[in-house]
Amino acid sequence: VQLQASGGGLVQPGGSLKLSCATSGNIFSRNPMGWYRQAPGKQRELVASSGTAGNTYYPDSVRGRFTISRDTAKNTVYLQMNSLKPEDTALYYCNTIPPMTYWGQGTLVTVSS
Repeated sequence: VQLQASGGGLVQPGGSLKLSCATSGNIFSRNPMGWYRQAPGKQRELVASSGTAGNTYYPDSVRGRFTISRDTAKNTVYLQMNSLKPEDTALYYCNTIPPMTYWGQGTLVTVSS
């Protein structure tokens, strides 16, 4: 099982980041995929999902700012994050929808001036 998230970092409010998640081919091709995040002291939440047919979902908190995409050739899921806010600070993970018990280590996004 491979769920390797990368691309996090420190960014100023209003800035952008693009996260990547390398997955195993059998996971990627057979499942809807999602990006989740967990902020300190809060529960993990889903911030974007992409079905195998390309349908997407975003909660109100990120809709219009985040975009999820899939590269079938690379078995990779991306999350483009624009207009970042301090409340977007969290550990970001990718996983299937619904999520597997294995989460990988995530990538840290810190939005701060």
